[in-house]
Amino acid sequence: MSSPLSVLVTAEVNEGNLSPITLELLGSARDLAEKLGGKVVCALLGNGVAGIAQQIIAQGADQVIVVDAPALQDYLSDTYTRVMEEVVRQTEIEIVLLGHTSMGRDLGPRLAFRLGAGLATDCIELDIDSGSKQLMATRPVYGGNARATFATDTHPQMATVRSKAMTPLPLDPSRQGEIVTLSAMPDLKAGLILSDRVKEEIKGVKLEDAPVVLGGGRGLGGPEGFQLLDDLARVLKGAVGASRAACDNGWWPASAQVGLTGKIVAPDLYVAIALSGSSQHMAGCSGSKTIIAINKDPEANIFKESQYGVVGDYKQVLPAFAKRIKELLEE
Repeated sequence: MSSPLSVLVTAEVNEGNLSPITLELLGSARDLAEKLGGKVVCALLGNGVAGIAQQIIAQGADQVIVVDAPALQDYLSDTYTRVMEEVVRQTEIEIVLLGHTSMGRDLGPRLAFRLGAGLATDCIELDIDSGSKQLMATRPVYGGNARATFATDTHPQMATVRSKAMTPLPLDPSRQGEIVTLSAMPDLKAGLILSDRVKEEIKGVKLEDAPVVLGGGRGLGGPEGFQLLDDLARVLKGAVGASRAACDNGWWPASAQVGLTGKIVAPDLYVAIALSGSSQHMAGCSGSKTIIAINKDPEANIFKESQYGVVGDYKQVLPAFAKRIKELLEE
């Protein structure tokens, strides 16, 4: 169905729209496919999703394989694993990419086991070895203190990719591609059913999607400090994150914890305020493009991790910073 050495992206659809991670994967797949001399193929699973296949082509895919069936309305491990296994076996795929999301973290290992393939997880860089044509997958190790690059001899090669680690391609409506519809497999009825869905209520910008994140630590001293961060985040159209200590103290919701045991963020700008810069916390934000630290301790580890730093009490620095930001936005 597709040419050899093709790269397969597993699409994720949320309320009828492509998730940001899918667009990021398509951008990375385009780069990998060009180095392999192959195509970008996207597997689009769901119910009533055929209408967004053309958008996937406009975002960089050469071919979209659509499996549209009522049984795929919601993500269920067994059902999606069987369908994805069939998609891969019916195509000539060299690399399979998934997002390191709740879906990808569940589906990736299951699919890898079915295919007898190796899987690199939580990758932040992907490349192709020019000689062996192997996928070189780089991921954080030792709590984010180092990076390691992995390669496998299995076929296909598989990887899950961290959100915001890759850059989407610009939308190009003039791009041409092929849309292939696969008939739903006859045994799509799953043993499990989705009985209920609980949605997390989020005010403002979702933490993982925010271009600017203000991260607060124990040094804020209480919930009042986080209110200052929240006010500034609204001005910057960003979100507020917190260290584990701050969340454990009840100063900010646990759902906004950033770190090894919390959420992984990679915004354009991460402002670390009254944070020591522990390895556990940095594992959650080290992928940020730019880190600014504000801390009154000049020896704090956060200054070793940041590109810019301000030594001072946040109660004095933050109001002046917020005032200047507002002035610039008004110009």
